[in-house]
Amino acid sequence: MDTFVELFKALGDENRLRALLAVAQRELCVCEITELLELAPSTVSKHMSILRGAGLVRSRKQGRWIYYRICCGESECGGQSSLAADAVTWAFRKLQGDPRAVEDRRRLERILCCSPAPLAPDERCCGLTTIEAPQGGDKESDPASKGEENAS
Repeated sequence: MDTFVELFKALGDENRLRALLAVAQRELCVCEITELLELAPSTVSKHMSILRGAGLVRSRKQGRWIYYRICCGESECGGQSSLAADAVTWAFRKLQGDPRAVEDRRRLERILCCSPAPLAPDERCCGLTTIEAPQGGDKESDPASKGEENAS
């Protein structure tokens, strides 16, 4: 029963569900998840730790960066039962058309298309800078000029 409760606690937070949907698409660096969720890196790390503890994601460290991806099987994520896989499948099926999930997929595409800038103290771990959707009527945002604006 403890595994069941831990699993549903992990799935019981909107930001964790959003992160889970994102890493189901592909492996992501914690900085990319931070950019998507627009949360502090420490908050994202805590959310990802909870998902990892519930057997929903797996992480790997490469140099200074931590990457997350969805678990593909019991042996991959600490022997968790198929309960986690069933719960994730159900959540994906129910949330695919959710407006927030659709917007997150669009934002993630923009985040992944952004070419990393050189590291600066105020930037995320792999050089991402905040990306905002162009506003109607305003000139379109250029990721390169965003980096210059954030540097000042």
